[in-house]
Amino acid sequence: MTAVAHTSLGGQPDTLVIEDRMAEGRAVLTARGELVHGCAEILARTLDGLPARPSRVELDMTGVEFMDTAGLQFLDVLSAYGRRHHIPVRATHWNGQPRRILELAGLDTEDPLRHTAPAHSAQTVPAHSAHTAYPPAPRAASAVALERAEQLYELRTEVEQLRHAIVSRPVIDQARGVLMATHACTSAQAWDILREASQHANTKLREVAAAVTAGAASDGPAPPEELRRALHTAISHRLRDTARH
Repeated sequence: MTAVAHTSLGGQPDTLVIEDRMAEGRAVLTARGELVHGCAEILARTLDGLPARPSRVELDMTGVEFMDTAGLQFLDVLSAYGRRHHIPVRATHWNGQPRRILELAGLDTEDPLRHTAPAHSAQTVPAHSAHTAYPPAPRAASAVALERAEQLYELRTEVEQLRHAIVSRPVIDQARGVLMATHACTSAQAWDILREASQHANTKLREVAAAVTAGAASDGPAPPEELRRALHTAISHRLRDTARH
């Protein structure tokens, strides 16, 4: 059986669909779409229409893409059904934005209806209170915290790259000027020479530029042998390309 929500305006299907089936006495529900206004009523109709009284209800939320505060009413309906019929109920496989909403609401992001009973509960809890709410189990890693940590890491990496670029810019510009004056090449060609030499010598671009600038002085040190060969190769490539054109 499939339950579909309808809007109050045009009779068009809303964004929530719940499919159900019975498996070994269990009611297995699959939700697809969005948990918005009207979703709780759709779930209630689905539960009331189950062909037999199930031993438990398992709701798969994999297909739910969006959830607002109406989703909390949706969970209340499922929880109330479990209490009324004295059966376990679960809502699992949350992901994306709905999972973050559960996190912000302080609910278990794996199964917001899960409860953990003490080890001795089987002997001490009477039948009528078998579903008394116990403190929720420790939550999985915070989805929001993980997302923010990733964003922070990306931001820090970008800032560090910009800082290096700002520091390196003067010496790179000087090196480009040296190459332009020495080899009669354009600014773009000088940049390509520095970049290619950096790759061939496996040396940071700033270090290549510093070596070129230092070597331009009358008493400046010559670049290391490996870097000197890389510069020679890069210059030959660029000047050869210029000659062809």
